[in-house]
Amino acid sequence: MRFATLPDGSPDGRLHLISRDNAFAVAAEACTTLQSLLENWDALIPHLEAQSSALNSGQAKTAFSFEPTSALAPLPRAWQWLDGSAFDSHGDLLASVFGFDAKQGNPDTILMYQGISDRFLAPTETAVFPREDDQIDFEGEFGVIVDKVPMGVSPEQAGRHIRLLVQINDWSLRAIGPHEMKTGFGVLRCKPRCSMAPVAVTPDELGASWRDYQLDIDLAVDFRGERFGAANGYAMSAGFDRLVAHAAYSRDLVAGTVIGSGTVSNATYREVGSSCIAERRGIEILDHGQASTPFMRNGEYVRMEARLPGGQPLFGAIDQTVSVL
Repeated sequence: MRFATLPDGSPDGRLHLISRDNAFAVAAEACTTLQSLLENWDALIPHLEAQSSALNSGQAKTAFSFEPTSALAPLPRAWQWLDGSAFDSHGDLLASVFGFDAKQGNPDTILMYQGISDRFLAPTETAVFPREDDQIDFEGEFGVIVDKVPMGVSPEQAGRHIRLLVQINDWSLRAIGPHEMKTGFGVLRCKPRCSMAPVAVTPDELGASWRDYQLDIDLAVDFRGERFGAANGYAMSAGFDRLVAHAAYSRDLVAGTVIGSGTVSNATYREVGSSCIAERRGIEILDHGQASTPFMRNGEYVRMEARLPGGQPLFGAIDQTVSVL
């Protein structure tokens, strides 16, 4: 099934079911928000499956054309946003260039921080930042949304709590990040609000491309008039089952917790490109001794979209412009 949230004047918007081709929408009858669905998944999902089937067969009488650019984030605000860093090629590259090994020599370490989640930006909403000198960067990611997860679950148990998959742009201010990380108090100012692509999908929508709790699809990133990257999501060192279990080690996870993969990256980054500017700059430093790609400037925009292997739409696109105060 596919879900989107359309604005209705409230902070959480109105939940809609989306057809498999992302062309049509219908207001969900069993609940009004995605958060309420996640809190009552088992009770509500049979009703929504029946409504989704009617939509996909052309029998939903109140269906209308879906315009992704009018959508909010599927989950406009969440209790928790926990972001991992599960693509080792990304971390290894930045460690080799900047000399900061977050895993401290232990390759089995799972990295994760807690970010701001009181509001996720809509997929086409302008992203506003204080100044260009903070080195504005995008980060293309995949993410999962879970129902209630008990403390101490195993990865096998954790995987069963993954209800929805999403596509995320995790904005970063690169000039601030290193200073905050060195304090030992974690990151704050360097991590503004994230954005989500318009459609959240159940894992079965990916078919064989959802395997080992990872998304075996490419994330296409377009920036400054060219294809900036198309890294594949299956290169995670820890699948989402392990990321969820890691997050739930010492706490329950409330329904609606969002967990990110970290920047999608492949070891063949010279061929497939990158999902953030920092990685591209790291490659330039390795190859040429200095970085030449500037960070984002006022008025520039970035587009991200992941599709199924046959080219069919999935999450829809994130298409955002940067504005500096």
